[in-house]
Amino acid sequence: MESQAGNGPRRAAGAAPVWARAWRELIYALVTPLMAVIGLVCTVVVALSVVSAAGVVGLPLLALGVPAARDLGAANRRLARALAGVRVADPAPFRSGPGLAGRIVAALGDLTGWRAVIHGLVRLPAAVLAFTVAAGLWGGGLVLLGCPLWCRSAALPVLASYGWPGAVPASAAGAVLLLTAPWGVHLALAPERLLARTLLGPAPGEARTLMLERARAMAVDGAAAELRRIERDLHDGTAARLVTLAMRLGMALEELEHADRPERPARARTLVEDAHRDAKETLAELRDLIRGIHPPALGEGLETALATLAARSPVPVRFDADLPERPTPAIEAIAYFCAAELLVNVARHSGARRAVLGVRASDGLLTLLVRDDGAGGAAMNAGSGLRGLAGRVAPVDGTIDVHSPPGGPTVVTVELPLHV
Repeated sequence: MESQAGNGPRRAAGAAPVWARAWRELIYALVTPLMAVIGLVCTVVVALSVVSAAGVVGLPLLALGVPAARDLGAANRRLARALAGVRVADPAPFRSGPGLAGRIVAALGDLTGWRAVIHGLVRLPAAVLAFTVAAGLWGGGLVLLGCPLWCRSAALPVLASYGWPGAVPASAAGAVLLLTAPWGVHLALAPERLLARTLLGPAPGEARTLMLERARAMAVDGAAAELRRIERDLHDGTAARLVTLAMRLGMALEELEHADRPERPARARTLVEDAHRDAKETLAELRDLIRGIHPPALGEGLETALATLAARSPVPVRFDADLPERPTPAIEAIAYFCAAELLVNVARHSGARRAVLGVRASDGLLTLLVRDDGAGGAAMNAGSGLRGLAGRVAPVDGTIDVHSPPGGPTVVTVELPLHV
């Protein structure tokens, strides 16, 4: 009984996202015809400006029409992201040259604006399809569901002619339509989502450029943060110990200058012993710092280094490896630091009882996977650790994927090229 009682809230929680998506997609399907008509008007304006480009009005109209289409594309892109769940990146902003001539030249060469013009030209059939399906399923379902209420109404003589015997099956059919409406509208929006992904995001070459720019920025930020960490460790740790070491040795020299007194050599010996201990501790700190720059365990290969990480983890970790080909040293270092950070996250934040660390190489790709049975809820924007890993893998065109629903399990997948 307790198990059955607990399944009710779970089913309700699972159905909630479906219906939330259904309401968003219904709004999107009802709004798309209006946006499509506005886009078609904008396309007509651009077409007229192209036809009359040789005239005085044509080129200025073109300088207004293409940026207007770009702005409309941005509005459509935001709607598609918010209501239809389309993952589409923002293109580069419009960069106009000085004066009207510069704006005209920029508009003529604005690939994003012209793609938005094409979107406005071809979108109308997809918008009509989505609106028709949404209105038919939701509207028709509501009308049929209410048949018992107005089966005798003079306002709806077609329905009233069937009477009660026909109203009950019609009401059941309406309930079926309403239950299937979310999935029907979702399928009907497929052409809309395809057009948004294809025409409203960055062009293929532009997307690659934006990705490289973001990767470069993340690499620069990551390198600056790493330099600051090394500087801080040297200043607060190693440098402070070296200062103490120098002071102890200076005090020992002062004691040795007065060695004629019997207690001075003993003090000097104590100071030298303390300095010796400080020197050994400083060397240990320097070794740890160097290990943080490039782990010596990688000298024996990535598989051995990751096996050592798994064995040292406070959470029991099962290690699986399939590395027929050794990656380049840079890729090995990135994979090692990613695994180390993820296992630290498992131990500190997940509450997991066990974890899995897997690595394999195939088809020129290195895949690193860390899975735990903890509480879940990990996200890229939840802390600096995962964002730091994204910045570490981005410069080599690597990717990181985090799947961590509340209640777990958490699965983090890092993909890197084998060679750079």
